Amino acid sequence: MRIYECADYSAMSRQAANIISAQVILEPQCVLGLATGSTPIGTYEQLVEWYKKGDLSFAGVRSVNLDEYRGLSAEHDQSYRYFMQTHLFDHVDIRRENTNVPNGMAEDPAAECARYDQIIRDLGGIDLQLLGMGHNGHIGFNEPTDYFPLGTHLVDLTQSTIEANKRFFASEADVPRQALTMGVGSIMSAKSVLVVVSGADKAAIVRSAFCGPITPQVPASILQLHPHVTLVGDRAALTEIRKEGVAVCG
Repeated sequence: MRIYECADYSAMSRQAANIISAQVILEPQCVLGLATGSTPIGTYEQLVEWYKKGDLSFAGVRSVNLDEYRGLSAEHDQSYRYFMQTHLFDHVDIRRENTNVPNGMAEDPAAECARYDQIIRDLGGIDLQLLGMGHNGHIGFNEPTDYFPLGTHLVDLTQSTIEANKRFFASEADVPRQALTMGVGSIMSAKSVLVVVSGADKAAIVRSAFCGPITPQVPASILQLHPHVTLVGDRAALTEIRKEGVAVCG
């Protein structure tokens, strides 16, 4: 695992965008696994800036998003399809038909999950998977549990995740209680994984995920077994992991 320590959120976002842009430049038809949430926003903003400068093109890129809330349409302003359109897709030259997000309105969630797994297989797998990480160690919406789910599946969100996401909704009651999420098996099948973390409130879970035991109670801990993981964090988020003597790049 390679770890980059950045001075602040802006520097973290730029470093992560550098890694993604290198992937796109070296392999213009690559498959990007994309994440939502507050942490990747700066990374997407940097990619959009470089696109507008003419330094980057997404014309051949295919993408698969990690997850989507169940019960939210693509037009809902808190859906993850809407998030991706707002923060990245609408501002670059990626083709709409090359972008994939689970359908949160699917009447049969199991069939939708199977369909999504088939999309990933048909694309030949994911070349670079971008991940954030929740305070409880969830990646995508793979919450702490007794096993590592393999494929895309329907999940009940934990109270801590609902609490973390309620700031985006009018009230806690409006936060969806379920989501469709790519499984840990799909994430681990990506050729490379890029994890972005920011803030002192993530320091403890970063240490648990990358220096603690591998356990489904900390879903991100499975990434210790992936051969090509890059962790990019600001100084505050990496405070605890540095105490373990882990080598970091400045």
